[in-house]
Amino acid sequence: MYQNTTPETKTSSWGAVVTAMLVCAVGAGFSLAGHAEEPGEGMVELEYELPDASYSGSPITYTSDRLEALSWGPRDPFYVPEGVENVAFEQPVTASVEPRFNELEDIVNGQKAYDPDQVVELPDGPQWIQIDLEQEHEIHAILFWQFFESERVYFDVVVQVSNDPEFEEDVTTLFNNDYANNLGFGEGEDPEFITTHQGRLVDAEGVTGRYVRLWSNGNNWNERNHWIEVEVYGRPS
Repeated sequence: MYQNTTPETKTSSWGAVVTAMLVCAVGAGFSLAGHAEEPGEGMVELEYELPDASYSGSPITYTSDRLEALSWGPRDPFYVPEGVENVAFEQPVTASVEPRFNELEDIVNGQKAYDPDQVVELPDGPQWIQIDLEQEHEIHAILFWQFFESERVYFDVVVQVSNDPEFEEDVTTLFNNDYANNLGFGEGEDPEFITTHQGRLVDAEGVTGRYVRLWSNGNNWNERNHWIEVEVYGRPS
């Protein structure tokens, strides 16, 4: 069972709405991060499609000092070298355990709109999904979507790249918000974030590798793990 070492506090729904409105008004938040600076030679803006927003739940009541502010604005432009594309599309996907609902192949089928038939659910506890790019790639960005019918925070999110399918050697960790070190990769310094239809974009900084592995360890609503789509933007190295 996930143990959150930061005490959870509760706020009213109205309080959450007011807070979100203030955040929007001042343009705060980090969840839509990207490279906003002018691109260098040979760099182009990363192009990707976002699903429509799908929201039917109550405002989130989970708070912690590690939860970043939610921005309702568009993501800043993110620049990548020319020739970069989504190299994860329809590639083989494995996981730490068989899904409870839907199929692992749904994670790379290009269907990002919220649909219960597209949400891949893994059981309780720390679980991972892994994409085999089938050859080494120079990776510049990883964009992923989890459950976004309601606002949720998934715990112990870790994104790693390696040429070793067992992730025992040559592992680069690109994102880690497991600040309690529940997964054993060290105390993460990245923020917790609220899931939205815009997904989470991780800067891969041109790391090379064949395999991409993403971890999670339940969420603020239940202990299940959910994935809708993962896109890996790169080019053969």
